[in-house]
Amino acid sequence: MRLQVNGKQIDTGDALRGHVMQRLEETTEKYVGRATEAVVTFSKDAYEFVCDASVHLSTGMQSQAKARSTDVYAAFDSAADKIEKQLRRHKRRLKNHHKDRTDPIETIGMPSYVLAPLADDQGHEPEDLKPMIIAETQTKLPTLSVGDAVMQMELNHANLLVFRDPSHGRVNVVYTRDDGNIGWVDPQFSA
Repeated sequence: MRLQVNGKQIDTGDALRGHVMQRLEETTEKYVGRATEAVVTFSKDAYEFVCDASVHLSTGMQSQAKARSTDVYAAFDSAADKIEKQLRRHKRRLKNHHKDRTDPIETIGMPSYVLAPLADDQGHEPEDLKPMIIAETQTKLPTLSVGDAVMQMELNHANLLVFRDPSHGRVNVVYTRDDGNIGWVDPQFSA
């Protein structure tokens, strides 16, 4: 597993890196067999340490967690506990649905844009309502079943996931509704 430990204005020494590597290897080995990459970033917010951790699995799934504590090791351990819980739930769901994903999740590259807000700092709106593009990036659109998309959305702690359904190839959306349920948008194009 490729591990990247970063510190934002914090020195991450060898002892912390070793602790992170050992804990993540044990966790991923226990629940998913192997992970391809993990990124752990430590930062300081007032008197607390903040740990953002992300683990990319060989199947293409991703698990993310964030935790805070007054001790840097406790912040990481809390984030690792959250990742472990997510991976345990992921493994249980795969077992319950009799799925053995051996191939990675197929993705296609799509352009992604960051738009400037229409109103400026004083609340004045521009004369034309064309949004200004301030950044252009590339985003990967995964090909997932609806169940896998919901699982991926929950693993990433996201409120929304856009994906391509392999049964018909159309772009679909799953999202968390205000009532706590999951919504699914499956556009049907009619001529």
